Amino acid sequence: MSDRPVALVTGAARGIGLSATALFLEKGWRVVMVDCDGPELSRAAAQLTGVTAIEADVSDPEAVDRMTREALSAEGRIDALVNNAGVADFGPIEETDFARWRRVMANNLDAPFLCSQALTPALKESRGAIVNIGSISGLRASTLRVAYGTSKAGIIQLTKQQAAELGEHGVRANCVCPGPVRTKLAMAVHSQEIIDAYHDAIPLNRYGTEREIAEAIVFLCLPAASYITGQVLAADGGFESTGVGLPALRAT
Repeated sequence: MSDRPVALVTGAARGIGLSATALFLEKGWRVVMVDCDGPELSRAAAQLTGVTAIEADVSDPEAVDRMTREALSAEGRIDALVNNAGVADFGPIEETDFARWRRVMANNLDAPFLCSQALTPALKESRGAIVNIGSISGLRASTLRVAYGTSKAGIIQLTKQQAAELGEHGVRANCVCPGPVRTKLAMAVHSQEIIDAYHDAIPLNRYGTEREIAEAIVFLCLPAASYITGQVLAADGGFESTGVGLPALRAT
């Protein structure tokens, strides 16, 4: 068994998951990196020291069971679970067929439920932490997000259930809800008009960075956050707090 705390991060091959992995390593933790993209996971893990890489589709119950066995066999303990894996699949209500709905729910809601349930015995033993990655789209409605926003609202409620039921075992559960983040994917699909609109609507006038979201995630897993559970933290530059109408107010 590792004498260092161990975090298991899903969706760890890129983006926020990879940034969180790097920050855990900086803090002296070991990390089990989990992702369904085997080649990308291998490339990411090869650049790091102190990680165990496991390819798994965490929306599949059998794959989650296998992932759990492999993680505990390799590391002997799990002190934090970061349920980061998910998909961003947007579309109008009338164009969101059941296949899209189920794909989003399977990846964004089923997967965190399955991973948390599978790792609960290990987290009870370590009196560890769960951090679920939600979205400000789960805190308020927005266009084209009938499936995505609903899945993230579900993650928020799942977090509160976990906090309520696992607290007596010393297990904490919290949810980080990112706002717009400057990822490669976002920058590839967001037009300049969209970028400008986000900048106008966000009080800090910019996108967040993957590292900034990782800082919130890792903090909630550390002893410094030992009395924080059942909370929803919007890491969004103030976007959720201002609601609608901010650009018009500024114009006046």
